[in-house]
Amino acid sequence: MGPKRLTREESRQRTKDRLLAAAAELFAERGVTGTSIEQIAERAGYTRGAFYGNFADKHEVVRELLLQRTRTEMREVEELSREAQSFGDLLDLLRAWNRARAQHLTPWLSLRLELLLHALRTPQLRPDLADRELLARDAIGDGIRRELARRNVRPPADPAFLALVVHSLEDGLLIQHLLRPEEISGDVVVDAVELLLDSWAALGAATPGPNSVAGP
Repeated sequence: MGPKRLTREESRQRTKDRLLAAAAELFAERGVTGTSIEQIAERAGYTRGAFYGNFADKHEVVRELLLQRTRTEMREVEELSREAQSFGDLLDLLRAWNRARAQHLTPWLSLRLELLLHALRTPQLRPDLADRELLARDAIGDGIRRELARRNVRPPADPAFLALVVHSLEDGLLIQHLLRPEEISGDVVVDAVELLLDSWAALGAATPGPNSVAGP
């Protein structure tokens, strides 16, 4: 029996996925401005017409990539959370996940920063960027709430603010790691999150309030 024939919808989705993958590679290599629609189509193995059959312009590609990357990372981390039997297990799994990501960290971070810069320079894309960032921060905030509740302490500040701190640290720490990998461990993000959570748990336990879940 030969390979299963794709439906029209499946074929279109495959084309779209290949165009997005090609765009991601080119944006990381050349930047959004330095990449043409023709180059994206050629890298993916399609024509210019195939690009316009799936996207209105490069701005739409940027929107798709921002959302795609956020959802992919959130799904991967959620899977690790389900697999972990304890917070220590989760940290170990996250370290392994970060080490695997580190093999492609330069193009990964280059693409992320390029997408951010393009969105900041393009006013109509800023709401999409804001939604993407909020989606990531909400997921981090949920994790912080769960872990502090597991330790039976109240958050020392609004978990949304704590999530903002964690999320904002990630890019900066990864940049520092890339610049000085011999001095700054690839586990730096997970190490920082562990330190922050331990500190926040201690602070929350030391300053119980009327809504504290800590014991007497």
